[in-house]
Amino acid sequence: MSHAAIVCSGLSFAWPDDTPVFHDLSFTVTTGRTGLVAPNGSGKSTLLKLIAGELRPATGSVSVGGTLGYLPQTLPLTGDLTVAEVLGVAAVIRALDAVESGDVSEEHFTTIGDDWDIEERTRAQLDRLGLAGLDLDRSLSTLSGGQVVSLGLAAQLLKRPDVLLLDEPTNNLDTEARHKLYDVLSDFTGCLLLVSHDRALLDRMERIAELGSGELRFYGGNFTEYEEAVRAEQEVAEKNVRNAEQELKREKREMQQARERAERRMSNASKNLKNAGLPKIFAGTMKRGAQEAAGRSGQLHASRVSEARARLDEAGRALRDEQRLTLELPDTHVPAGRNLFLGEGLQVHHAGRAVFADGGVDLTVRGPERIALTGPNGSGKTTLLRLITGDLAPDSGEIKRNDGRIAYLSQRLDLLDLDRTVAENFAAFAPERPEAERMNLLARFLFRGARAHLPVGVLSGGERLRATLACVLCADPAPQLLLLDEPTNNLDLISAGQLESALNSYQGAFLVISHDERFLAEIGVNRWLRLADGVLKETGAPVG
Repeated sequence: MSHAAIVCSGLSFAWPDDTPVFHDLSFTVTTGRTGLVAPNGSGKSTLLKLIAGELRPATGSVSVGGTLGYLPQTLPLTGDLTVAEVLGVAAVIRALDAVESGDVSEEHFTTIGDDWDIEERTRAQLDRLGLAGLDLDRSLSTLSGGQVVSLGLAAQLLKRPDVLLLDEPTNNLDTEARHKLYDVLSDFTGCLLLVSHDRALLDRMERIAELGSGELRFYGGNFTEYEEAVRAEQEVAEKNVRNAEQELKREKREMQQARERAERRMSNASKNLKNAGLPKIFAGTMKRGAQEAAGRSGQLHASRVSEARARLDEAGRALRDEQRLTLELPDTHVPAGRNLFLGEGLQVHHAGRAVFADGGVDLTVRGPERIALTGPNGSGKTTLLRLITGDLAPDSGEIKRNDGRIAYLSQRLDLLDLDRTVAENFAAFAPERPEAERMNLLARFLFRGARAHLPVGVLSGGERLRATLACVLCADPAPQLLLLDEPTNNLDLISAGQLESALNSYQGAFLVISHDERFLAEIGVNRWLRLADGVLKETGAPVG
């Protein structure tokens, strides 16, 4: 696969309303595993679509060496397709069945080509991705979202691609499925370009490509090494800014001192000329000479100030706007050991079937525990959160909760009124706080000035997360138990870091459903629960 490569030259693309996405973008991606990172809205998915040929650039060219496989973030699949049809092997399997039945028509051999082992390869690929035993005639509509994603990847790998493009491949995957995918991609020997916010997956890359400021910058090593390199760059940039600021101050000070000296010389010269009784024409000539000398000196120092300001601007451009949250949330404090939720023998039925095992599940949450709830997709984790909030009533069992002090952040971030501004939503959650205090708090969540008066509906995903966090964490009364359902899904890396900062400032208890191991480690989880086969167990350690 030495010929496997992606070459983009002078690539430019804009949306129909002329909003530019790229301009004159050129880069080459060769064999190996490359992770593509950038904030949401920077054009990562658009770039993959351009490479895959789903979009056409306004100018420039895209060249792909070898067979291409592409797994988009949203799969264009319908529920009435079968597994074999999604995998692209249905026609070949039908032809094989016909030949085995004695039909030796030429068209069957043409359809089969070199794929006489297609069933064995298909089964092996499905097994590697955790889909062993999946019936090839099974309808797509009967599969979970995670199974569909794994099936889509299997379909691309069966093409034996030289170049593989993946857009957020771990979305909707549980922990076990993620690790299956990690292993499969570690064995891929072609050219892999992958968009992901999954830091565990990015740590398995061989290089990181950062999209920003109209260019693609490559960093050798995995995501952790990329973060270290960026941190080192920022330290140098910050030092350069400090030096440039000092230089600008010095040049301004020297210019002011030179101006004052020139004024004193001119004043003294005028007095001396007057006292010397020289002819007016001679005195005027000497005065003009002094003024011209002062002017040349002023121009020299003004030029030096301008150059120092330009160096400061250049140094400032190298700084990254990391948008860090710095929070204090004392109102969320919960005394140690206070019962926030108590559920005994909880049972719920869906479509006539019990969600949990016989006897239901028991759960106690005390302050200020930090709990991770793990388990396979479809095991009932979200159902358990809805029982805790009271959004769902149990069919049997008993519940005691700290009513009014429980907040729930769903994956959809749908708590806020999209038509109202950030400030208006915040006022609805904390009506007793003075307006000035509310605006100061919003500034801590990076909504300063006019940004606080934007309608929530026009915000990006990361901004909507910050607005929701502000309203929930600073509500009146503040929550003592926070429930989060896959909160990092669809968040870019900056927004995920902001969520981590907020949760590390939060002083209450939280229970979070997540398959993002790095995220769970960063927020200091100290209690692990696993829900599988209808049974809720304490594990004492991370278990998928």
